[in-house]
Amino acid sequence: MKPSGIDNTKRGRIFFNGAIHEVRPAGEGRIALADGRILAEAEAHWLPPLVPGTIFALGLNYADHARELAFKAPEQPLVFLKGPNALTGHLAHSRRPADATYMHYECELAVVIGKRARNVSRADAFQYVTGYTVANDYAIRDYLENYYRPNLRVKNRDACTPLGPWLVDASSVPDPGNLRLTTTVNGKLTQDGNTRDMIFDIPALIEYLSASMTLMPGDVILTGTPEGLADVVAGDRVVTEIEGVGRLVNTIVDDAAYFNPAAGASA
Repeated sequence: MKPSGIDNTKRGRIFFNGAIHEVRPAGEGRIALADGRILAEAEAHWLPPLVPGTIFALGLNYADHARELAFKAPEQPLVFLKGPNALTGHLAHSRRPADATYMHYECELAVVIGKRARNVSRADAFQYVTGYTVANDYAIRDYLENYYRPNLRVKNRDACTPLGPWLVDASSVPDPGNLRLTTTVNGKLTQDGNTRDMIFDIPALIEYLSASMTLMPGDVILTGTPEGLADVVAGDRVVTEIEGVGRLVNTIVDDAAYFNPAAGASA
């Protein structure tokens, strides 16, 4: 018998017992498989909540974050692309390379496109959004050559962008332009912002991107991060959370733990 309290507005993906399953939150730290089985969150190997198409990422899309980095706010969206290997799931590990001296998190609202979009007007933009999820787009400042053009080692390293745990139906997020974003590191609040402070909001981004190329179902837009960045090191537990969307947990590991699964499991 399926328990009450399953939230059908949210869906995630896990690998369990040799297969990929779609799951729903079942309350009290549990998840429900489609066949009725109930698991604790920690029993599953979490995947990103969707198989992504093109992944767009925004740089300097919050004025406070631009000031934090001593940059002038951009006059048009600063967009770069990410490869799918950069993504990882909830409760996963992200590697801090041995040569890094400053690695920071970035809590971001991720927008998922639901249908083909080309030359979309700002007024119609939300019709093309199927849902939202949480992203944590780590960056290593040592590798950064130019904030306006982040290079591959900064933003496209394997497992450097946790995504999830849930893809939340757009209808369940009535005002994505007014959501609190927070990050805690080992339980300490280090980042606290709101999506209302985006320089280019979601409709503006969809209008801008769809004017240059066709957006397809499954495309993901990472909308940038507010101020409050801090260095994270191996062993740190980083929680990025967005009001009404989800709570994404990630652990930083060193090279030895990342490349040695047995060591990583005990990190």
